[in-house]
Amino acid sequence: MSRTLLLAPLRALYGFWAITAFLAVGLSTLGLLIVLPRLRQRRSAARAMARAFLALAGMPLSVRSQEHLPQGQCVVVCNHASYIDGIVLTAALPPNFGFVIKREMAAVPLAGALLRRLGSQFVERFDRHRSAADARRVLRNASAGHSVVFFPEGTFPPTPGLMKFHPGAFVTAVRVGCPLVPAVVRGTRRALPPKGLPLPGPIEFELLPPFTPAAGSEDPQAVPKLREAARNVILAALGEPDLTCSGDIDRPPDTAPGRSVRASRP
Repeated sequence: MSRTLLLAPLRALYGFWAITAFLAVGLSTLGLLIVLPRLRQRRSAARAMARAFLALAGMPLSVRSQEHLPQGQCVVVCNHASYIDGIVLTAALPPNFGFVIKREMAAVPLAGALLRRLGSQFVERFDRHRSAADARRVLRNASAGHSVVFFPEGTFPPTPGLMKFHPGAFVTAVRVGCPLVPAVVRGTRRALPPKGLPLPGPIEFELLPPFTPAAGSEDPQAVPKLREAARNVILAALGEPDLTCSGDIDRPPDTAPGRSVRASRP
């Protein structure tokens, strides 16, 4: 009998446990978020519950290079590999961060309600007029001093690799003039693959050295330069394939990607 067949019952049992733990922690978190009056209190509670879920699920989280996170306002951009990424970043980052998330997540049961109570901002990816309005709202929120987290790929591919980056995070950082902190999450694709049961195992979140754009820069290349620089350091630290040619990074959303190339290490 093959090892895969022998392990199948254990994987199914673990999957049942992980899903049960997620629902129990998620519903408990929603209850807390409903009664807690202040946004920071709700985010602190969500952070504690996210850490509790990862511990219960056998997914120990390590956070590296926390010294790269500024004390004040900033924008964090991170690669995206799994639905569990949001839980990981909630556990890893201080409670002054809100998430900028694709609008489709607002309709997901439990997750949508949790995200709303945490002050997340939902943005449209497909309707350009609505997307522009959402971008202005995110910018106003950041201009008021809030720190935000973006997954600039907008979604995650079925296989390992880094997709093109959308410009929203970089427009926000340039217009506001706050530090932009690249980050890398590892292990979440294995923990919760796009298709398949969850698996236990370590997860790592690493913060990389920040970029500090000039506030309100008039340079028309400021946003593309910042986006390219951030993507390059994330790609190098991630060590996964580059799923788009460098020329494709500036393609409009939802156009066909170019040929895949391998990430090169310095």
